[in-house]
Amino acid sequence: MGETIGPRLYSCSKCGNHVSLHDDIISKSFQGRNGRGFLFSHAMNVVLGQKENRQLITGLHTVADVHCCDCREVLGWKYIQAFVAHQKYKEGKFILEKPKIVKENW
Repeated sequence: MGETIGPRLYSCSKCGNHVSLHDDIISKSFQGRNGRGFLFSHAMNVVLGQKENRQLITGLHTVADVHCCDCREVLGWKYIQAFVAHQKYKEGKFILEKPKIVKENW
């Protein structure tokens, strides 16, 4: 019989802290500061930095950097507000950068 494993997770690549579930991925076609980024509906074990307006590829957004709560590595950002109507779906969602996270339980 196969071994039962938990849910597929993503962890901080620096310290191994669990930061999101694979099932929470909305899209894998985003661009982060350090390469590809994934859009997640939820993130866990993270803390938010200061809110700031940032000009991104898709327009002006209010965002807050997302830090691992254990090692404080910047993993991506959270969309707080989108100023363009067709970008509103991103509000409350998280970008986690692929180089900053690793797969676990795959």
